[in-house]
Amino acid sequence: MASPQTIRPQELQQSLEGGEPIQLVDVREMEELALARLPYPVLHLPLSQSEQWMGSLEEQLDRQRPVAVICHAGVRSWHFACWLMEQHGYEQVWNLQGGIDSWSVEVDRSVPRY
Repeated sequence: MASPQTIRPQELQQSLEGGEPIQLVDVREMEELALARLPYPVLHLPLSQSEQWMGSLEEQLDRQRPVAVICHAGVRSWHFACWLMEQHGYEQVWNLQGGIDSWSVEVDRSVPRY
């Protein structure tokens, strides 16, 4: 069974800055997104609202591009990334190790910690 790859915050930043066509998916809640967000475009798919976006997932996420999943600490995103691979057959899926909290510490201190 395939599992997501782990990507460290610095690696993700280098890939994004290098122009790699990574799709960022943030699975945190709206309140969390309001507190702290990455300085890149993200597809916001809050897990608690899955019934609202589940039907259009295939239209929103391109299978041909890698997907990096983000949450607060890397746990919810890991579960979502596994689900994306196991249930929907996505192949290039990464989980941001330590979530946006690690991004705040290791990459961009201007992103608030909570």
